[in-house]
Amino acid sequence: MPALFPEVLIAYQFKYIIMNKSIEVNGTSVFILRVLLSGIFISAGLTHLIKPELITLRIEATAFTPFLGDPYIMGILSGIALLIGGFTLLLGVYTRQAALLLLVVLVPITITIQMGNGLMHGPLWKNVALFGGLLFFIINNPNTYCLYHSKKKNYENI
Repeated sequence: MPALFPEVLIAYQFKYIIMNKSIEVNGTSVFILRVLLSGIFISAGLTHLIKPELITLRIEATAFTPFLGDPYIMGILSGIALLIGGFTLLLGVYTRQAALLLLVVLVPITITIQMGNGLMHGPLWKNVALFGGLLFFIINNPNTYCLYHSKKKNYENI
């Protein structure tokens, strides 16, 4: 039976071929990615807590200041979240949940602080790359060299 829209059929077949492939990744490379990715969040969290005045000034300089609440408290809270997420990601404790926490914290920081500087601003694209690293751990939930790993449920037979 000929397809009414052959380009739709081709796109579906391409998606089926790509989405049903498994890629094996070296566990050491996943560990290195996790350690290096966590470092930027730990560093940022420490900066938020050690220099809260600097973070407060950056928050106050955004157009979103009236919607964010007290900039000092927001800086401290985001610093705590960055530290908790960074250390749990580093140690491999609930890796998926740690990456999700960091993503939830990073999205508003990117929208309020980084996007206000323009689309060609380096830190904006750094955050976009961080999104990619965090999404890797959210989607795959690898358990390589982890202290604790939440069990992955098998949804294939549902």
